[in-house]
Amino acid sequence: MAELRDVDLNLLLLFQHLLEDRNLSAVARRMDLSQPAVSNALRRLRVAFGDELFVRTAQGMLPTPRAQRLAGPVSEALGLLSQALQDQDVFDAATSSRRFRVAMTDVGEIHFMPRLMEVCVQKAPQVRIDSVRVLGPDLPREMESGRVDLAIGAFDEMGAGTLQRMLFRQGYATLFRQAHPTAHAGMGIKAFRAERHLIVSRAAPYGQVNQSMERAGVDLAEHFSVPHFSAVPYIVSATDLLATVPEKLAASAAAPFGLRFMTPPLKVPALQTNMYWQRRVDRDGGNQWLRALIVNTFAVGS
Repeated sequence: MAELRDVDLNLLLLFQHLLEDRNLSAVARRMDLSQPAVSNALRRLRVAFGDELFVRTAQGMLPTPRAQRLAGPVSEALGLLSQALQDQDVFDAATSSRRFRVAMTDVGEIHFMPRLMEVCVQKAPQVRIDSVRVLGPDLPREMESGRVDLAIGAFDEMGAGTLQRMLFRQGYATLFRQAHPTAHAGMGIKAFRAERHLIVSRAAPYGQVNQSMERAGVDLAEHFSVPHFSAVPYIVSATDLLATVPEKLAASAAAPFGLRFMTPPLKVPALQTNMYWQRRVDRDGGNQWLRALIVNTFAVGS
């Protein structure tokens, strides 16, 4: 078992950087150390914790289960210590060159990224926002390790250390091309079932619409499918397929792709989109700025 006297602060920084970069050479450059010095520090970490911690693979230095369990506490401790050592946590968006990583789905990218980029160009010209695709149980771990700064979407099981704020609720809309011979607003469920549909098969966390279609008698296995939303407007604009998608996506895709949309004759629960962040970065100036930007730009009532 490791004791505090066995682990100095630089070893914990090395641990954090390895979690984020998964590469010894990158960590050496980041810490301004030689690669042998970094390798020696990793050896000391392994001895202190009695575990390999990071294993070399084709995908880089991957953390062991022990390292994954340590990720959250170490990251939180370093974050708190960093804040304590600063007189004040000042973030100047106009001059900062910080790069933020925000987890979202492809439909989230379509809605959020253009406006976020536009606002950054106007108010924070050197700030960069990277969209990253991390879903399921990996998302809380990536946020705990500091590899993801924020998440926007409808995610479950985010962990006890995660805070959240609702941005908006939305329903679903059915897209179809303007010259579609039979689709029209107000069509009944029988006509809806008779149409050919485009199914988004990996729509997590939006799969509830597929469940509603099945309950309404639409056999998903009989229709065409794509794994993500991004291709939907292109396909619908060139075919007589119908695609039922979150309504904000339908509204943004209709004009550019020559599409129309209607409320589907289905009972689908409203989709709530939230913003998530770790408690340890709640007082971080940059994270606060980004959260305020997202709320002011996208939240209902802002």
